[in-house]
Amino acid sequence: MKDIIWSKILSVGFDEIDEDHRKLVGIFNELNRAVTKGESPDYLAATLAELINCTVWHFSHEERLMLKHRYGEIEEHKAEHRDLIQAAGELQEQLLQADQGVAGEQIVLLERWLTGHILTADQRLGAFLAQVA
Repeated sequence: MKDIIWSKILSVGFDEIDEDHRKLVGIFNELNRAVTKGESPDYLAATLAELINCTVWHFSHEERLMLKHRYGEIEEHKAEHRDLIQAAGELQEQLLQADQGVAGEQIVLLERWLTGHILTADQRLGAFLAQVA
């Protein structure tokens, strides 16, 4: 799978969130390259853990911004965050139990997970924050 290339399409129009997203995309791309190169399962697990941990921090950052600016869709957005973290945790658990690396189809799921959230819920949030912040 190809790396995710940062572009205006992924920008939500709010610098704080875009900076976080660039970091997440960078970690995702590192994981993608590691899978392609056949890095060790331990390295893949560590990189996936970094991606998940950074995502959890990012979601907390977004939620703080939503609270600060009284975002009307906060509960729906937070629910999506919870679902995404749960799904990522389940994927991580499967990988650790199976003592395997990350497979190509799992990279595709992670890519869809990351870009899908940015292109939908985060676009709405970014547009809102750009107007009020």
